[in-house]
Amino acid sequence: MTVREHWGSRFGFVMAAAGSAVGLGNIWRFPYVTGDNGGGAFLVIYLAIVLGFGLSLLMAEMLLGRTAQRNPVGAFRQLGGRAWPLVGYLGVLTGFVILSFYIVVAGWTLAYIGQMARGLLHSRDPDVLGAAFGQFVADPWQPLLYAAVFMALVAWVVTGGISRGIERANRWLMPILFVLLLVLVLRALTLPGAGAGLAFYLTPDWSRVNAGTYFAAISQVFFSFSIGMGTMLTYGSYLSSRENLPRAALTVGVLDCLAAFLSGLMVLPAVFAFGFSPSAGPGLTFITLPAVFAALPGGDLFGVLFFTLLAIAALTSAVSILEPLVSYFIDEHEVSRARVVAVASVVCFLLAVPASLSFGPWSDITVFGMTWFDLMDFLANNLMLPVGGLMTALFVGWAWGRPALKALSNDGDLPQPWAGVWLWVLRVVAPIAIVWILVTNLS
Repeated sequence: MTVREHWGSRFGFVMAAAGSAVGLGNIWRFPYVTGDNGGGAFLVIYLAIVLGFGLSLLMAEMLLGRTAQRNPVGAFRQLGGRAWPLVGYLGVLTGFVILSFYIVVAGWTLAYIGQMARGLLHSRDPDVLGAAFGQFVADPWQPLLYAAVFMALVAWVVTGGISRGIERANRWLMPILFVLLLVLVLRALTLPGAGAGLAFYLTPDWSRVNAGTYFAAISQVFFSFSIGMGTMLTYGSYLSSRENLPRAALTVGVLDCLAAFLSGLMVLPAVFAFGFSPSAGPGLTFITLPAVFAALPGGDLFGVLFFTLLAIAALTSAVSILEPLVSYFIDEHEVSRARVVAVASVVCFLLAVPASLSFGPWSDITVFGMTWFDLMDFLANNLMLPVGGLMTALFVGWAWGRPALKALSNDGDLPQPWAGVWLWVLRVVAPIAIVWILVTNLS
């Protein structure tokens, strides 16, 4: 049996887990989803859902890993037996599917760092920038080259192992990420006209809330917290049994929400300051924001800083997405870390090829009316993640049940009333919310 690695320190674990949660979901996705859903009201609903059941699911995944000291498949087998390992397999597969298109978008961030540095995106016209973005992603070779570079970075970090690879990288990258984020937030808030964006972001307008707002907020919590793909379970498996899990999970959740909140402060005031629409969708990052940077003194420098921030967030999350698969093969088949990482990275890149080409030469090839990229995105985020989260909640809440309370409280770390609330959330609140997501997505 391979000796299991562990985190070198609590700070290292928190930084790594926060790095998993703080990714493109926070820096890229959160601002445009907030803009699409009315601003302040969405922010309030999002935070309420985080407190309502997001943190409970986060703790549940970490608890499974810490208790079993195994990968997602091994953890469900050890604690549940029979059919429950299928949930672990689903988590590992989900992460791999997500990584296959995640590295495509992450590659775009690397490309935009270079383009910003060379002044190639210095235009205030969103139409011009939209055409440039469309031309870039439609190119059959450039996006794949950047995706390959990004995948190589991920492989390099994961090959280093837990303490010398993942933990060491996150101990440096996460503080840098928050420093860059704060610098950009301060610049955005000092722009003339930023007050309108600040009001849009912080003042709830309940007249703009509908069922879609709640659906978007719940989906954002899953995407942001990395729930349902086994990453937090795997990271939890490298924790000591003496770790105060509720405190660690709360710290990670706070850092994740803080990053999302600051991302909104960074993007929305700047967008309003220059008269652009906050509901520009995914193009807010790669089309609208470069126009904002072009209008700023020293804007190219701020553009470089912004896309560097995006790349760091993407890297820390991508590392965590790959680790469950690596952990599975090390635990269950005793394959060396270097070998698993090498093979998995090549296969992942090969799956990224059709995802990237679906913006260009293969854009006319569709399955169920969706391109390969859109299909992978739909399957992972609309089906696989919610199902994984649902099964985790049902397993911990009902199949494991009361013994999970003892494992979580760690001889008194979590007061009994709060532990009981946590279990009730997993048994009732989370399943109802997740089933609603699934029904909404499929209807």
